[in-house]
Amino acid sequence: MEAELMIRLLAPDEIGDRSQLWPLIEHAVLASGNVCDFVVDTVRTPDGGSMTRQYTLHPGAVGVIAWDEADRIAVVLQYRHPVAHQLVEPPAGLLDQGGEDYLAAAQRELAEEAGLAAADWRVLVDMFTTPGANQESVRIYLARGLSPAPVPAGFVAESEEAAMEVAWAARADLVAAVLAGRLQNPVMVAGVLALEVARLGDGLDVLRPAEADWPARRAWEAQNRELKDAANPG
Repeated sequence: MEAELMIRLLAPDEIGDRSQLWPLIEHAVLASGNVCDFVVDTVRTPDGGSMTRQYTLHPGAVGVIAWDEADRIAVVLQYRHPVAHQLVEPPAGLLDQGGEDYLAAAQRELAEEAGLAAADWRVLVDMFTTPGANQESVRIYLARGLSPAPVPAGFVAESEEAAMEVAWAARADLVAAVLAGRLQNPVMVAGVLALEVARLGDGLDVLRPAEADWPARRAWEAQNRELKDAANPG
């Protein structure tokens, strides 16, 4: 008789990601782009050995599930060249404006991409989009109490955004499309399913406030300070 494999059950207070940065032995930038750098790190492992990892530095992003009183969600249809698809996505954008408040960034993106403002903001979910290959962390907000808003001063749609279509979609139809595999944008998938879980569970009032702490961003800042020091010794 085979021995039973013993796997412990995590206690509720153990269920959570923990910030951790293994010691950096060497860091190099392999290529630099307009937004992201592709880097290689050699890292000391807990057993005293080392490993080498290549990954992409990323400024992070915010996304918005804008849900109106008619049970519709604002979406954009945007071409994404790396995956050769036009994707149905929520309004979203990079945190690339040097210290911009996360909520302010989400409000700006909602106005720029969908022409909307919102009276009520909550945090739906935080996530790392590709933690094995990319630094990107995303905070997805729920926006309600929607109203028309002007495009922020100075904003000009370019490239993919110039061809982007703004539309509404029924919430239930988006949920069905996610489960059927017809929607694949990670912010859309995570945001729509998080809204459905909250709506059918304990309710929207248990969602975190819009100003809730975002620990992943502190870890991001600490990591990038160390990487910058490694790239510029002395």
